[in-house]
Amino acid sequence: MSKQGEIKRITTNTLQSMKQNGEKISMLTAYDFSMARIFDDAGIDVLLVGDSASNVMAGHETTLPITLDHMIYHAQSVIRACQRCLVIVDMPFGSYQGNSKEALISAIRIMKESGAHGVKLEGGEEVCESIKRITGAGVPVMGHLGLTPQSIYKFGTYAVRAKEEEEAEILLHNAKSLQHAGCFSLVLEKIPATLGAEVATQLKIPVIGIGAGMYVDGQVLVMHDMLGITKDFSPRFLRRYLNLYDEITIATKKYIKDIKDKDFPNESEQY
Repeated sequence: MSKQGEIKRITTNTLQSMKQNGEKISMLTAYDFSMARIFDDAGIDVLLVGDSASNVMAGHETTLPITLDHMIYHAQSVIRACQRCLVIVDMPFGSYQGNSKEALISAIRIMKESGAHGVKLEGGEEVCESIKRITGAGVPVMGHLGLTPQSIYKFGTYAVRAKEEEEAEILLHNAKSLQHAGCFSLVLEKIPATLGAEVATQLKIPVIGIGAGMYVDGQVLVMHDMLGITKDFSPRFLRRYLNLYDEITIATKKYIKDIKDKDFPNESEQY
């Protein structure tokens, strides 16, 4: 990695330049200091402190239970690790849907208490007033359309969204509305690749996909899925780069065996 004085911080403007230059944007979720430091050192462009922490860190079935305080805690941990990448924090369910004033207060809390570089929220036209208010206060906002996990009980399924023409047209309209409201970027989740390509082409802001095909401006995955820490989640869009579940299991069993066999610690591992 470059010397500390030579590290150039990724900004929202950097992402805009990457889109214009045709350079794909890399993005992962992170929730703690140690993993965030590894990702930052590796050269990731964006880290998302995702409300997916509700699932992968706390064991909840959905993202709904996680609170604003929880998200700020995770964001503080990630921010302390990062010297280069852009850090965006999910605004959790209930922290912005009520009204734009509540949304602004929540966003300001995240920024002031965590030191993050921006926030992400789900929804289309219905959240545009909140986006305008948040960006008006100087806080960068990333949008999120397609499969929006905070609305899972409304959808009733995690199936692909916007497969029909009517829903696809609504999504494209909402994407343009989010751009007009001031979003610096947009996440598209689990939609047809052709629609992802159309949105990325028609929008000036970077479009980052998760299950939205190869033609968008970047990709994001949940770190536990990408590293193979989770085993029971295998959507088509997921590529596992490691199988840490099995590797950690093997290492743990070896550790247990060495203790039981009185092999650990040995003479060279004691004082």
